[in-house]
Amino acid sequence: MSKIKVITVLLGAIMLFTIMTKERDSNSLHIKLHSDATILAFGDSITYGFGVAEEDSYPAQLQKRTGIRVINGGVSGEESSEGLERLPKLLEQKPDLVILCHGGNDIIRKRSDEKLKTNLTKMVEIIKASGAEVLLVGVPNFGLLGFSTHSIYAEVAKETEVFFEEDVLSKVLSNNELKIDYIHPNAKGYKIIVDAVVKYLKTVE
Repeated sequence: MSKIKVITVLLGAIMLFTIMTKERDSNSLHIKLHSDATILAFGDSITYGFGVAEEDSYPAQLQKRTGIRVINGGVSGEESSEGLERLPKLLEQKPDLVILCHGGNDIIRKRSDEKLKTNLTKMVEIIKASGAEVLLVGVPNFGLLGFSTHSIYAEVAKETEVFFEEDVLSKVLSNNELKIDYIHPNAKGYKIIVDAVVKYLKTVE
């Protein structure tokens, strides 16, 4: 085989590999769900929709937006240790995706960061063991100087290799027009959370 043919074959192989890699990377950015799938939104008062009408909570808005069934698994005031105990029962409903947004009460009440990380990690492991995908939503480290996502969430997402929405909750809670009080979004704020979540979803036949 001549050098030109060898080079042509190599270039062809490189181009094919590049195309396949790009396609694989593109697919890895999305959580694929069938139209008859079930999503479990799991968390505390932010998931529950404290202070807004039931239809304005982010799980209700997400269901309306996507047409996919969304279970609201939020409990106001719950800490991560309580959520960890409650989660297995909800997983019996066989969700295809769990949106995990938990730990805000631990942070506000200044519970152990190490314990929060352990609880979040265990939640992710339990969810993955059930066969569901996980989208972890970062929670702010509520402080006097504003809202920035607690570093624990990026660590958990990286170590457990799950989808991670890092910024939306911090951005919403940094804007007084998007919340009803210091820590709870209003209907507009929840809509922005839904906007961020749907970017990760891809409905397939």
